[in-house]
Amino acid sequence: MQHFLAISDLSSQEVQDLLDLAIRLKKEYFEKGNPPLFKGKVLGMIFQKPSLRTRVSFDMAMRHMDGDALYLSPNEIGLGKRESIADVARVLSGYVQILMARVFEHAHVLELAKWSSIPVINGLSDYNHPCQGLADALTIQEKFGSAKGLNVTFVGDGNNVAVSLMHACAKLGWNFTIANPEGFDLNPQAVRVAKDISEETGVKLNFLRDPHEAVKGAHVIYTDTWTSMGQEEETAKREQVFPPYQVNAKLVGEADKDVIVMHCLPAHRNHELTDDVADGSHSVIFPQAHNRLHAQKAILARLLGVA
Repeated sequence: MQHFLAISDLSSQEVQDLLDLAIRLKKEYFEKGNPPLFKGKVLGMIFQKPSLRTRVSFDMAMRHMDGDALYLSPNEIGLGKRESIADVARVLSGYVQILMARVFEHAHVLELAKWSSIPVINGLSDYNHPCQGLADALTIQEKFGSAKGLNVTFVGDGNNVAVSLMHACAKLGWNFTIANPEGFDLNPQAVRVAKDISEETGVKLNFLRDPHEAVKGAHVIYTDTWTSMGQEEETAKREQVFPPYQVNAKLVGEADKDVIVMHCLPAHRNHELTDDVADGSHSVIFPQAHNRLHAQKAILARLLGVA
């Protein structure tokens, strides 16, 4: 694994191996602390978009294993504006041992990886969010084990988070369903990739409009904000379209009795997700957020070649 840019780049076994490593590192951390596997290693963190979970989880992942992390704000680099992406990649390759980039355009993280001589991690792009997808898969496996045939349903916008969740499901043998309004579909290329994977793994992919139909038999219901960063000018329009896709107690009650409810956060409470569901017995949104730390330790360890 040279870079971590998309879950779809990995084999099913490589995805499972990362999850197994994350489980081991998490158990180790809570029992006796992780060993100093990242000693002498520095992670350069490039941010075009602000973040709570991405910044803190990557920073703490390095610290827990005796490494360090360097935060680079949008104004410090001006990626592709003040300086070319190729030049940034080649300069930073001589300063740090690994890079993570949270960007708007997916092409930017691909360009970083092309010119970097060190591993590059996609911390989020407009196309996908593979770090979140791996943490999501870890959370699902902690609840249900590695059983095949789980039914995972995403309700809402066909965004970057939904793409990585779909690809993770396809790799791990879980059926994936999305219910979204017309005009807010998943990226067509991402769907083609998922269909190719599903032909190998035998999972079912369902693309629906009706959220009530989508959650029938669901073991997982996942939602995300109706308006992502960079889409603020669409907020008024989206708030007219998405209310039928709210994950509320009625919708959750139509799923499997042991369903878990997931959200990558930040949540706009009582919009895409009601308070009673977010804080209710089916919710795993905070263990899910905490699993970003452990999933990313596994990614870092594999890319740095220390585990």
